[in-house]
Amino acid sequence: MRFLSLIKVQENTGKQPSERLMREMGQLMGEMTQAGTLLDTAGLMPTAQAKRVRLRGGKTSIVDGPFTETKEVVGGYAMLKADSLDEALALTRRFVDLHVADGWEIDCELRQVIEPDFESLKPCSERC
Repeated sequence: MRFLSLIKVQENTGKQPSERLMREMGQLMGEMTQAGTLLDTAGLMPTAQAKRVRLRGGKTSIVDGPFTETKEVVGGYAMLKADSLDEALALTRRFVDLHVADGWEIDCELRQVIEPDFESLKPCSERC
């Protein structure tokens, strides 16, 4: 199963990761990649450099960041491979625990990815 861990931060604090945190995150990411449990991960640029595409009343519009009405933003993500939610939670907790020493306050929202069987949706002539 795959799980998406959305790393939520308070963007306006100006807090930057320390060298220790970056080093330990690199070690953890290397270990998890080697084990096959980390499929992808990245940090995201600040919302000041973002755009939102909105659909309201049948019309689309584009809104420039920053998004001042938002207190927490997704600052990064990790795509995990785990056999259960409990295993994915343990992996996510290891990441969060690295931030304790530097006084960070973050939330990671963990959600299982829905993986439909697209093969079964193909016509029989393509899969039989």
